[in-house]
Amino acid sequence: MSVHDLLKEYIETGRIKLDKSKHPELTTYHDPCNYGRKSERTFGHGYYEEPRWILQQCVDNFVDTYPTAVNNYCCGAGGGAWAMPYAEERIYYGRVKAKQIKDTGAEMLIAPCHNCRDQIMKSLRQEYDMMDLEVKYLWELVADSLVIEGVDE
Repeated sequence: MSVHDLLKEYIETGRIKLDKSKHPELTTYHDPCNYGRKSERTFGHGYYEEPRWILQQCVDNFVDTYPTAVNNYCCGAGGGAWAMPYAEERIYYGRVKAKQIKDTGAEMLIAPCHNCRDQIMKSLRQEYDMMDLEVKYLWELVADSLVIEGVDE
């Protein structure tokens, strides 16, 4: 079971409740190679729709990237490139992803993979003038959207 399956189950069964009003900003999603194409090859199922469904339980204002799912672009940190000493190459390879994100006009990007999140948040935002873009993990968006009964904010 993946984190996507678990979060979807918790939301569908009502185990957790989410408040979309906590995230009014235009939000987009990045398809990580590991959860998509690699999972599809390895396990026979790529996670494309589940994370989008989860995200849309947390926000009303969603815009998808183009192309999407299996045809989406790598952020440049795939294959362990984030941990390698080739920052210039990694940032150059991420230029297409940066344009794809900018073209959505989104104010927040959800990137469930730690390599992708770090690449986009720590490299691509600075290099491609996207410092206003907020970058979060999918589970972080869910946690920030939780309705906690009996707790005053």
